[in-house]
Amino acid sequence: MKTALVQHDIVWAKPEINCNNISRLLDEIPQVDLVVLPEMFSTGFATKPEGIAENEPSYSLEWMKKSAAKMGCAIAGSVALKTKEGYINRFYFVKPDGDVITYDKRHLFTYGGEHLTFKPGNERVIIEWRGVRILPIICYDLRFPVWSRYRGDYDMIICVASWSIPRRYHWDTLIRARAIENQCYMAAVNRIGTDPNCEYDGGTVFIDPYGHPVASCNNNKEGVIICETDLRMLKNYRKKFPALGDRDDFSLL
Repeated sequence: MKTALVQHDIVWAKPEINCNNISRLLDEIPQVDLVVLPEMFSTGFATKPEGIAENEPSYSLEWMKKSAAKMGCAIAGSVALKTKEGYINRFYFVKPDGDVITYDKRHLFTYGGEHLTFKPGNERVIIEWRGVRILPIICYDLRFPVWSRYRGDYDMIICVASWSIPRRYHWDTLIRARAIENQCYMAAVNRIGTDPNCEYDGGTVFIDPYGHPVASCNNNKEGVIICETDLRMLKNYRKKFPALGDRDDFSLL
C-alpha cells in the first residue's frame, strides 16, 4: 500500500484556505492508496474551539470526501468539531466511495487545556484498508503506550499531530519507540508554521518496523513523502523475532 504523508503550514481558523492549499500539494503527487494529514489540518490546533471548531457536517469532511473520490484513495486527518455531545477532536478516515470511519482523540492535552473544552474518546479503532490494518492515534496519544499496544490486530500506526518545537525531541523518540516495541510501521505526520500559541517545524516521517526512518520531510518546509508498506517483510520480521509473543497482558496488572 502506498501512503502519502502531507506536511503543511496551517492558516489559523481558515478551513477553505487550508483545504485548497492541501489540494495544491496533492495535485503534484502520483497515484497512492492513502493520504495522511496532520491534527486539525483545516484550522490549526485549538484548545479554545469556540468560533473555530466546525459544525457537522463539516466543510473539511465534505472536502475530504470529494478529494478521496477524485483521487481514488482514502484520506485521513483530524478535525475540530462541535457536536451535540460537545467539542471533539475527531480523526476521519474517508474512503473514495464516501464511507467514513472515525476515531475520537482519547488522551486530551491537559498541559494546553484541551481537556477543559473537548470530550475524550473511549474507543480504540482499527481500520482495514487495501490489505493493511491501521491503528489511528492523535498527537498526545503517542505518549501512552498501553493505549496503542499491539494486540495482534494492526500492521501500521498512523499518528497525526500538531507537535510543537519545544518537545520535538520527544516526538522523534516516541514515534520510533512505538514502531519498535509494536514491530509495526509508523506513519507520523506533523505540521509546520505557527498558531497563536506555538511554533511547529514538522518531523513528518515514515518508519519501518525496525525503527528505521524510510523517508521524511524537510524541517520547516511543506512537502509530501510517499512510502510503501511491505506486509511480507513485516510478517517475516515478526516471525523471525517474535518479541510480541512476550508482551504483557495489561489487563492483569
